[in-house]
Amino acid sequence: MDHAGHPLHSRAGIQTLAAVTAMKIQARIHRYVFQEMIPPFVINLGFFTFIFLMTRILDIANLIVNFRIGLTAVLWMLAFSMPFFLNYIIPMSVMMAVLLTFLRMSGDNEITALKSGGIGLYQLLPAVFAFCLLGTLLTGFIAMVGMPWGKRSFQQTALKLAEENINAGLKERTFNDNFDGIMLYVNKIDMQTKELVDVFVEERKVGHTTVAIVAPRGVLSSDSQKHVFHLKLMNGVISQVDLAGRTAHSAFFDSYEINLDLKEAMRSALGARKQLEEMGPMELKRAIDTMDKKDDRYYSALLRYHEKFSIPFACLALGVLAVPLGLQVKSERRSLGVVTGIILFLCYYIVLSAGWSFGESGAYPPVLGMWMPNAIMGGIGIYLLRRAAVDNPLRLDLFQHVRLLWQRCRSRYVFKERI
Repeated sequence: MDHAGHPLHSRAGIQTLAAVTAMKIQARIHRYVFQEMIPPFVINLGFFTFIFLMTRILDIANLIVNFRIGLTAVLWMLAFSMPFFLNYIIPMSVMMAVLLTFLRMSGDNEITALKSGGIGLYQLLPAVFAFCLLGTLLTGFIAMVGMPWGKRSFQQTALKLAEENINAGLKERTFNDNFDGIMLYVNKIDMQTKELVDVFVEERKVGHTTVAIVAPRGVLSSDSQKHVFHLKLMNGVISQVDLAGRTAHSAFFDSYEINLDLKEAMRSALGARKQLEEMGPMELKRAIDTMDKKDDRYYSALLRYHEKFSIPFACLALGVLAVPLGLQVKSERRSLGVVTGIILFLCYYIVLSAGWSFGESGAYPPVLGMWMPNAIMGGIGIYLLRRAAVDNPLRLDLFQHVRLLWQRCRSRYVFKERI
């Protein structure tokens, strides 16, 4: 008997066809939303990277013009320092990409059209989660692999350049501790005469004796084969303090020469021992387990360990927050939504910096300091998302009232000036 025309079979076929069609439509919508987020992400990533390069343009020009450092070496140093900034730029770019995408879709009434077709807000989230997850993986790779590599490579390149031109390795108004047993501070470097102006040197002796030297002028010469530099100071004062014996002596000099040994810094950069900034998560975990006392180094290592996981997951927290922000802003106030997104990211960074400061001092657990910003931003995002899903989004009327109040005050001030 032929059952092809039976009503039950026809109904089941129609339901199956409808389900397949709905899945295809949702897949196409997810692909559309995902693709819409890629251009603003690339633009924001390029823009923030450009801002980073602009902050370094004076340093680049200084190295090339005054210290005769090759352009290739400078570009390599910039490349080595990029992972540190990408660690923060990528989460911000992910947030702005999601925000701008939903701002455009909301302003062009695409969200309204999707809702009228039975596609709710929650059905758009898989594309957002997939995009944020890719940002999380990329940021995690940079935090766990790129940053240790960049820090170590940058230090090696800087020390090699310092061997060729020691003045390029010194920073003005910065305490330089790359030399074995000596802390060096230079207020200014005269580019014409290559002299050091207003020099302070602290030499740590064996025991409780400390030698402090202050001189108005100094000159550096190098012996690159022995990794030793000679610092000649003129017309200064040398003071020696013995804390154990409670004695202090001072003497004036016309000329005083100090040997600055760069071997210790070279061993640290090229040898097996790594700084905390150069360690991956597994190395940090082993270092934390071997620390006996909970001092500043212990808390700093614990903070860096949790930071390598918390900042990548900020892509998810900030991405969830960006969705309702993009939905609740009208098309004529898109700029206000962008400003709000930037302000919220700055708030995230401020909370993260506060968590680092308090965690490093041991005021509260480092794990709380690193993960609290994600919890706050993610919690706000989920709250706003639930309101937006039931067509009850948060209004930005408060910002509008503030803007109107500012315009009124400004108009009154201009009116009084004219009177």
